Amino acid sequence: MRIGAKLVPQGTTIAALRAFWRLADESGFDHLWVYDHLAGAGNLATVTEPDPAIELFDGWSLLAAMASETRRARIGAMVTANAFRHPGLLAKIATTVDHLSGGRLEFGIGAGWAEYEHRMLGIELGGARQRIEKLDEALRVIKALWSPERFTDFAGEHYTLDKAVHAPKPLQSPHPPIWLGGTGEKRMLKLVAEQADVWNTVNHDGVAEAARLSGVLDRWCAEVGRDPGEIRRSVQLRPDPRRVVDDVAPWVDAGFTEIVLFFAPEQPLADLEQVAERLSELRALL
Repeated sequence: MRIGAKLVPQGTTIAALRAFWRLADESGFDHLWVYDHLAGAGNLATVTEPDPAIELFDGWSLLAAMASETRRARIGAMVTANAFRHPGLLAKIATTVDHLSGGRLEFGIGAGWAEYEHRMLGIELGGARQRIEKLDEALRVIKALWSPERFTDFAGEHYTLDKAVHAPKPLQSPHPPIWLGGTGEKRMLKLVAEQADVWNTVNHDGVAEAARLSGVLDRWCAEVGRDPGEIRRSVQLRPDPRRVVDDVAPWVDAGFTEIVLFFAPEQPLADLEQVAERLSELRALL
């Protein structure tokens, strides 16, 4: 089991982010995370408009900084919104971060959902089906660019490459682990079965529902000929530092081995210190 720490880059400062990353890295957390949004918001589960009063930093730029501020923890964005960047550009950014970190990148990506962010910049979002089809194509493009091939051609419905060059390749072989976030049973979990190394969900509907969806993912793996044991199960949780072991235990019992603990920006260092003291207890749950 691996334990991660996530501090979202909104309503905070660069100094606070750096302090959080350093403490988490020194304390022994296995991976560290930012998120990928273009405008600050309040409750991300229900938001329909950006809040101009909330300051927000770019997630992938921060990952480059995090690569230099840390030494051992793996790093990633939970999760990248596919529509924000052409997959060729994203592949180049991710490769750069993988090299900056010495091969510690975890590549988190999803189909995107925040309509207001796309609308304000004129970026097409599309319906759920189209978003997942574009994500599928984007992943194929990115994996092709990360392959040993010198030139890459690709002709899809949404993306086209003409003898595209991608050098250097990522340090990790065959590529950085791919984390896919999403819960759609008909399309998203099938895509996870086909493309992902890790499936990530958020504790919105509880552990029982997440366990049920994990079973759906198992069935999709059987359908596409994939060993379900190859796909690690991950969840994002907002911990109560005083009872973090009790909060995490049901998820471990349900087969989730990549635990990402979300820390609010109000007092992240104090909460992180409390959880760091319980890391050995958390790892003993497995």
